[in-house]
Amino acid sequence: MGTITVRLPDDTHKRIKELAASRNTSINKLYEEFTIRALTEFDSENRFKVMASKGNKKRGLELLNKLQRHYGNS
Repeated sequence: MGTITVRLPDDTHKRIKELAASRNTSINKLYEEFTIRALTEFDSENRFKVMASKGNKKRGLELLNKLQRHYGNS
């Protein structure tokens, strides 16, 4: 397991401590959760980009237009 030191302004550190306490967890677990979420988003975006690069642009635009017509501008 790795160790990271993060320097934060005092007010940010205080708020992180309060957030962790409100979730009944440690700051360490809170940062672990944040990291997992960030990595999941990063991996999803990369998978999407790879899939998009292999896709058919015309067909993709047709599907977006179909969704637009079906769901409107909401």
